[in-house]
Amino acid sequence: MTSTIHPRPAGPGGPRPAPLAFTEPSGRRRVTPARFGRESRRDPLLPQLVRNGLLDDEGQQCVQVRLSAADAANPAARALLDTEAGTALHLHRVLDGTEYAALFPTIVGYELDVAEPFLLYAAPRGTAAARTHVMSATDQRVLTRDLMLALCLLDRQGLVPRGISPATVLWDGVSVQLWGLEAMTRAGQPRSPWGRSPYCSPEQRRGEGTADPRDGVWSAAQVLYQLVTGRPGHAERAPADLGEHRVLDRTLRGAFAPRAADRPTPDQLLDLLAPGAARRIALTVPADESRPHHEAFEQALRLKRRAPVAVRPPHGSAAADGSGAGEVLCPYCLGTIRLDPGSLFVTDSRKQYRPLDPSGIGNALRRQDVLRSAVQKCTADPDFPDHFIPVPYLTHGRPLTVAMVGQSSTGKSHLLTQMIAAIADGGLEPFGLKWQSVNPEQHARFVREQVQPLRNGRVLDHTTGLGLDGFARFVESLLLTDARGRVRPVAFFDLGGEDLVRTDAALRFLLGIDALVFVVDPALALPLPHLDHVRQRWGVEVNRDGDLAFGTVLDRLPKNGPYLEVTAAMVLGKADLLRFQPPVDRWLGRPPATSLDPELVRAESRDVYGLLRRHAGRAWLRPFDAIRRCTLHVASATGGLEERGRYPVGAGPRRVLEPLLAVLALHGLIDVPGGAEALAVGQEPAIEAPPPEEAEGAAGAGGSMGGEYE
Repeated sequence: MTSTIHPRPAGPGGPRPAPLAFTEPSGRRRVTPARFGRESRRDPLLPQLVRNGLLDDEGQQCVQVRLSAADAANPAARALLDTEAGTALHLHRVLDGTEYAALFPTIVGYELDVAEPFLLYAAPRGTAAARTHVMSATDQRVLTRDLMLALCLLDRQGLVPRGISPATVLWDGVSVQLWGLEAMTRAGQPRSPWGRSPYCSPEQRRGEGTADPRDGVWSAAQVLYQLVTGRPGHAERAPADLGEHRVLDRTLRGAFAPRAADRPTPDQLLDLLAPGAARRIALTVPADESRPHHEAFEQALRLKRRAPVAVRPPHGSAAADGSGAGEVLCPYCLGTIRLDPGSLFVTDSRKQYRPLDPSGIGNALRRQDVLRSAVQKCTADPDFPDHFIPVPYLTHGRPLTVAMVGQSSTGKSHLLTQMIAAIADGGLEPFGLKWQSVNPEQHARFVREQVQPLRNGRVLDHTTGLGLDGFARFVESLLLTDARGRVRPVAFFDLGGEDLVRTDAALRFLLGIDALVFVVDPALALPLPHLDHVRQRWGVEVNRDGDLAFGTVLDRLPKNGPYLEVTAAMVLGKADLLRFQPPVDRWLGRPPATSLDPELVRAESRDVYGLLRRHAGRAWLRPFDAIRRCTLHVASATGGLEERGRYPVGAGPRRVLEPLLAVLALHGLIDVPGGAEALAVGQEPAIEAPPPEEAEGAAGAGGSMGGEYE
């Protein structure tokens, strides 16, 4: 697919101006009167509409690319506009102020979380090559050089342009401007069919293999051939008459190879056209500022690997892997409990408990079904308020308890709801896990009251995980069966910060908790300017002291060594607010995981750690520093901002299962290469293994800091 650019915007004599609000690349909000000309579709096969405009506050000519409300309701159309916005903002961050910025469109602003999302660009420079007939030899050399410069710059950012065509290559007689940013993808991502022949490479057209920077080399060569000859080239190989065009033949013959592996790289072609230009790019483009923070992350992992592992107090007498029945830890009173047929209850039509005597049910299948819906009154602590445990929770070995931690505004409930919805949709199946509800009635209520409203685009009310008596209760519980046929109950708790400080009973259950999911709200943690309007809308401010709930929980957990031995995942939630912010843009757009690669898990953890360390500060990383086995993730439960209690295009979750997958792997329910330990802290390379005395010193200093801070 290609895009046609209209370079001449509306003049001051156009329609009357109307107010337009948008976010500039700097993050500053801008409201200005704006007027727009006639609208057209940028490409017949693409949903984006384009129109020329004028921003009256500065007399700035622009082009608006937008989606109609009908098209914006299509997630695929929104994804295209997001890709275009993310690419334009990324290039602006990297190239603004350099000599290379003019090679790409200049983004003026964007507004994407609205019913009709849009981008604003400065007026295009030049005329589309599709309108150019045969080009002079001098212009050919400059245009070829500029195209290779653009490809080299994209390659260094890990981007592959799929949209290069005569319609997206603009030429003003002096230099090139490359459009078609909606077609950008990341190197190494699976190819999907895109583009028109002959400008898309054969592999790209067929959707084979993974995206390669040399895909763009093929496209650029095809554009140049058309500009030289006035006709399109061959869709599968080099044109038959290439030898008749000496300059093209000498520089670009290899670019027409059917396989990307056989084509030259953008750097190789650029150095052939302009020796030393590729090296100058490396010196001009700003260095990666995340490097010191990544090094701090690796140092923190080294300290964790070298620290002695403390032994957690046993939770009841059942096997740790859930492989046997017996006593289990009551998650409420922390007493041990086992199945007692004399203490069973079921609920009647008025939701009141009535005693159940299973011995009177002769049919084994019916008895099993009734027991699945039954609960047992826990009597382990007679001074504790009455509480009931689902029977399946007591009959499948040691349960795995997972607590969601964070302030009430962080989106924990939305994240947990989307996790459960993803499980119900089969999200655990690629990992060899099957599920069923612990209590069918409880699960049906959760789906009815939480999952369905959220999927229909409704913002969930704040829910508390506390009962009227002040102690924590299940939000949802499931039975998970792993690839070996072992069944283990998994129970989820969801407590807000105000609950945790309101009553000590709410904290007592943490003494027996197995895993924690700490949810970071970017509006509270990150003082980035493009989040200012979100903070103003929500009435919140950046909190440099971290989430109060994090500290409350960490201070209550039992500690027998330099680190806490509970497992944890930190989630940078509401990541849709940061979907154009490195490194979130690298991870949020990835497809859902179908396997757990420890290297990728640690790479994501390193990137999130670096982002929080650089912008949020030490307090927000306290869970990672205090807990030995802790992974970090980005996730979005809703995909966008709410508007008057609803999400305008529905709630589109992204990467909501990844934190839970890491937790399940750390508890042995999912097998990963290198083992569960390697997933969180990595493996010590042989050449890095310290002498025994150094390891002891590192363990003694390991504490809860996890590395030096600037």
